[in-house]
Parts: sequence; C-alpha cells; structure tokens
Amino acid sequence: MSVEQLSPVAAPATTGAPAPRSRNGGRDGRWWIPWLFLAPAIILFALFKFIPMGNALVMSFQDVQPFLGNKWVGTGNYATMLASEGFHQAAWHTIVLAVGQTVGSMALGFALALLMEGQSRKLGFIRSAAFLPVVVPMAVVAELWRIMYHPTADGMINSIIGLVGLGPSGFINDPDASMASVIMTGIWRGAPYDMMIFMAGLAGVNRDLYEAATVDGASRWRRIVHVTLPGLRSVFTILFVLAAIRGLRVFTEVFLLTNGGPNGSTEVVMTLIYKLGLEQNRLGVGAAGAVLLFVATLVLTVFVYLLRRKENR
Repeated sequence: MSVEQLSPVAAPATTGAPAPRSRNGGRDGRWWIPWLFLAPAIILFALFKFIPMGNALVMSFQDVQPFLGNKWVGTGNYATMLASEGFHQAAWHTIVLAVGQTVGSMALGFALALLMEGQSRKLGFIRSAAFLPVVVPMAVVAELWRIMYHPTADGMINSIIGLVGLGPSGFINDPDASMASVIMTGIWRGAPYDMMIFMAGLAGVNRDLYEAATVDGASRWRRIVHVTLPGLRSVFTILFVLAAIRGLRVFTEVFLLTNGGPNGSTEVVMTLIYKLGLEQNRLGVGAAGAVLLFVATLVLTVFVYLLRRKENR
C-alpha cells in the first residue's frame, strides 16, 4: 500500500504559486508598508517644497504687505514683470547662460567620457579626480574661480594667457567678458556630471557595431559619428533636459561671482527675483517671476518629451 493511501488527508501540492492578493491590491492587506517608508520624505517635500510652491502661486496674484495684510491684484504682478525691461534682459541672459553651459558641459563631458572609457585601475582614480568639481560646494567653486579671475596681470588665468601674448582680461569685472566667465565656471562644474552619465550610456552601446565598423575600415571619428552618437541618443535627451533646467535655474554661481553685475551684464531671472523679493520687498512681483520661470521650465521639459516620443514612433 502506498504512502498516499495510508495518509487520511492528502498533502497540499506546493507549486510555488504567488500568495493571493487581498481585495485592496496589497499582499495580506499590508499595502501601507511602502507608504510608511516614504512618509518622512513626502512630509519633508510637502513642508519645504510643495506648500511653499502653492504659497508662491497665491502670492503672485497679491500685493504682499507683511504684517499689514495682502491685497489681491490679479494678474497685475505678471503684467509688471513682463513689461519690465530688466526682466527682458534677465531672461535673455538666462537663455544665453543656459545654452552656453548646456552645450559646453555636454560637449566636454562627452569628450571626457570617450577618453576615460575602459576598465583600467588608473582610469578609476582619474575619473574620481575629474568628478570632484561636482561634489565641491558651489560656494567654494565660486570663490576659487573668483581668485583665478583676478583682473590684474599677475592673476592666475591672466598669467597663463600672458604666456601666449594675450593681454590681461577683467573677466567677471568686465561687462564684455563677465557672461563668458560665468559660463566657463558652470561648464567646469557641470561637465564631470555629464561625463558620468555618458560613460554609463557608453557601456550599453553594442560592441558588435564597433567591430563591424572597424572591419569595414571606418576611422575612429566615423565610428563615433555613426555608432556612438546614435547609441547615446536617449542619453543626450536626458542630459539636455537636466542641463537646460539647471541652466534656467542658475543662481548661486552668478550671485557669488558677480551678483548680476557689472552693470547688469550677468543679471539672470533668479538673481532678479531675489533682488525684487528680498532686497526691494516686492514679494508679489518676485513670486510672479518665479512662476513664469517654472512655467518656462515645464514647457521646455514637455516639449523635449513630446519631441522624443515622436521620434520613437
């Protein structure tokens, strides 16, 4: 007689099937556990980001008078901001700065990624050294470049360019060179971040395509153009959005290096908002400028997303 016949109750079959889900979609009714872990971050984001954003939106429609009561002015703050010549100049400077830093950091980051791609131990140290500008606080970076941009002939950068016969430049003290100087600082700090993203993207490019191109006699430049760049198309899209948003919201380096000067040559939207809200006490107009900047950033992100989605069809 078999064991199954002696057993009064047949043993249940263990097929490895997943545990049944409860009616509310979780396992054993514990759907709230992930939200419990996310709760601290959600609370902090709500207190220090989402609620202030909502308050800024409300303030943009008011004439804010601390301790005296706010007065509803509708779209008057937006009209004031959009009609301001200072806002037009600041918006143009922001676009120039965003384009310069985005293109420069992506180009330099891509070149560094191509140079440092590989598995050598020495490259690991070089990558860490190249990535240091990203982890250094922006205040330290700005002070470092302020010293390097010393406008006299014995300044660090002026001493270097003097070796090739170029005259001393005022850099951040010269209205004609101040914007380029700020852009250079942003490129120096943003390129290593782009380099790491590009290196991650390069690891996913099909190596068989490189081998096929080499067999066909393609030069290194042609392999980069016809194999590497198409393989990194999605990476370029992501980095473009991130770098453009970073460029549109630039504040710290401009504030610490030039504070919008000299003569307003580096005034950007963020520094203008700061001055309107905290120096001139025009909080409503400053809030309207912040909302306009947020809308511009949102429109840019959605446009790039839709363009990328159309290309993938």
